[in-house]
Amino acid sequence: MDLRSHGGGVVHRVSDPQRLEVKGSPQLFPVSLQTLPEMSPFGGCGTLAAFLALLCCRGSGVKAFVEPELLMVESGESQLFNCTASCTDPEKLVLETELNNILLESQAQWKLFQVDNISKDVELLCSFTCGGRQETKVFNITVFYPPKQVLLTLWPTSVAAGTLFTIECRVPAVAPLEGLTVTLLRGTEILYIQTFVGTAPSPQDAVVSHNTTAHREDGHHNFLCEAQMDLRSRGGGLVHRVSDPQRLEVKEPEPNTPMVALITTVTVLLLVVVTLVLLCQYRWWTGNT
Repeated sequence: MDLRSHGGGVVHRVSDPQRLEVKGSPQLFPVSLQTLPEMSPFGGCGTLAAFLALLCCRGSGVKAFVEPELLMVESGESQLFNCTASCTDPEKLVLETELNNILLESQAQWKLFQVDNISKDVELLCSFTCGGRQETKVFNITVFYPPKQVLLTLWPTSVAAGTLFTIECRVPAVAPLEGLTVTLLRGTEILYIQTFVGTAPSPQDAVVSHNTTAHREDGHHNFLCEAQMDLRSRGGGLVHRVSDPQRLEVKEPEPNTPMVALITTVTVLLLVVVTLVLLCQYRWWTGNT
């Protein structure tokens, strides 16, 4: 308390010290197979947080493995893998894989690896021995090839109003096809949607073709193709790509010259026939009178 302005002094007191009792031990939050922040198409904030938790909260007593046991990895990508034992003092804690890997961090109960250049479907095995019993956990990794290009073609690019034209969208070298949705748009209007089913052992082109009738207002809109790969049900995320916009030239319908000629010919013939009929009737009438 400061009383100097009133002719007094400064009064100072400190409380008695107190102790905080902490029960239990900190829990370990092991890093599962997560995408490296700089290489992930889905973002790596979760990996960074888990890694910091791993370094700050080292403990024991939790189960060896956390989800996901199934993981989608873009071809050529690197991943973090945390191999954690279910006991505090395991023997032979190793990561079994044919892929190149680097040991980043190690403690008695866990080891953190970076697995590089994952280019095919693979199984990672985390094995260790606790109390004389060997335990193994399998992590299945599936490689995917996301849509990196979306190519839109209008054929023909110049049409008359009221005639058909074709919209074709090609998404090169994607896998798996299952979960890939291709949408054709005119401006913001959806013209056609196709969702692919089934899987393919290797990447292949996804092609969508749609025939539609040209309208006069089509010339004032951009045509687009959107490709979206949904891997959430398989441990991945959403990958979205859009084509460059394309314009359609719409012209006024041209007169049908053969049809006009036919109509003209028929009209002339009808006039000739009518004239002949009238002339015959006139001669017949004048002859009888």
